[in-house]
Amino acid sequence: MDMHSVLLYGCAAVVVASGIQLLVVLAAVDGVEAPPPLALLRAWRRPVPRVAAGLMAAMAVLGVAQTVAPATVDALERHPDGAWWRAVTALLVQSSGGFQLLLNLAALAVVAPVAERQFGPWRTALVFAASGVTAQAVSMSGWSVRGGGDSVAICGLVGALATWYAVRGSVVTLRWAALLIPAAGLVLCLLTNNHGVGLLVGCALGVALAVPARPPLAAA
Repeated sequence: MDMHSVLLYGCAAVVVASGIQLLVVLAAVDGVEAPPPLALLRAWRRPVPRVAAGLMAAMAVLGVAQTVAPATVDALERHPDGAWWRAVTALLVQSSGGFQLLLNLAALAVVAPVAERQFGPWRTALVFAASGVTAQAVSMSGWSVRGGGDSVAICGLVGALATWYAVRGSVVTLRWAALLIPAAGLVLCLLTNNHGVGLLVGCALGVALAVPARPPLAAA
């Protein structure tokens, strides 16, 4: 295994390990944590997160569509000579097939409801879209001109949760661990891996969401 692969898989391990710790803490109900599977299922409790449910439904429908009609992938993925709108539609198909589809659906089911309960519906949609589209656009510029998938947008949600917690979180050790996620994003960008772009865009938005709004100025 060469150094590029070692760094790539190392970054993936860091994001997954730190991300799971973070999700479990944020998914706690009334301050009570549960083991990872149960904790993450709790994020789907009522009221059901609408944006998370909508994203899951959309990705499942598109997953069925690309399985039944494989030409769907070619019609929507990034292309070397593709139009700009493919930076958006490339989020809707999984160009590596069934394994990527199942993996990304599972990741979305775990991350999206926690993000929505933390940030609210429209902010979650904003982070998902901004991270994903930016990563796809950078890919189209030369990093990886053909392909598609929403993992870059899911990385954006993880990045936003990480930096938000690094600024506002209550567990000191986890705040430091959360900083490993933007560090991994930076390394991935140096490796020209588009998941790093998704992570760093999400991290930047997470910092913005962590900064409290200024109170209105008092009238003179």
